[in-house]
Amino acid sequence: MANPDPRVGIVMITHNRVGELLHSLDALTRLPERPRIVMVDNASTDGTAEAVAARFPAVEILRSGENLGAAGRNLGVDRLETPFVAFSDDDTWWEPGSLRRAADLLEAHPSVAVVTARILVNDREASICRLLEQSPLPSEPGLPGIALAGFLAGASVLRRSAFVDAGGFDRRFFVGGEEEVLALDLLARGWRLRYIRELTLHHAPSTHRDVATRNRTALRNALWSAWLRRPVRSALRRTFSLTRGLLRDRGTREGLAAAIAGLPWVLRERRAIPGEVERMLRLLETAPR
Repeated sequence: MANPDPRVGIVMITHNRVGELLHSLDALTRLPERPRIVMVDNASTDGTAEAVAARFPAVEILRSGENLGAAGRNLGVDRLETPFVAFSDDDTWWEPGSLRRAADLLEAHPSVAVVTARILVNDREASICRLLEQSPLPSEPGLPGIALAGFLAGASVLRRSAFVDAGGFDRRFFVGGEEEVLALDLLARGWRLRYIRELTLHHAPSTHRDVATRNRTALRNALWSAWLRRPVRSALRRTFSLTRGLLRDRGTREGLAAAIAGLPWVLRERRAIPGEVERMLRLLETAPR
């Protein structure tokens, strides 16, 4: 039964995945919360916008003239006025009731900027969920769920004001670990990030995935994030941890080369996180998992 909730809107980004997109939108448009949905088409050439307009007229379509990757979400957030924004990729959809529960939690806990959901991959719990549940970060009395120092963009609901204040996603990161710098900037501003198991997102991974490119980009982005926000010693340690023993791998070499190519702007815009946030990261890096 429909029970609209005006507190949450959905932003979805897509690029040339019209089949998966239509399947996800079919589920999202039937949610009882009836969220407003903004779809950002990252310069698709497969008729995505036309297909969505014909089948889902209530979905708002924003056409980007170029593929902005994760930064396309910024356009969708700009268009929404809801206090909370749920992100969805073109091969994911939210469980009925989860968006309402997320809004309830964010409304009840004004220090929380992000709640990340449990992910079911083809109806089986994703392995990443076990890692999130094992977070060694200390719990904080009165806050729900489990403390995190990062989040999964496509499986999270964010406080819109916190997202905008932190600057959203940097388009230079494209897609693959693009959340890391944003998460650190939120933590540096005093916000809290939480894993909430009772929230659920479904994921049916697209078959149209360039895994090699995604992995290279993710490595590059992890290195950029370290040098943008970590103290020098921690950035060096992180660099060694990410690349040691793997330099014979072509993808790792290419990811490292791409990271080095971006060092001029990275060092120019470098801004180290507060000690409290760095201690959280060190705890995550040193705790047995």
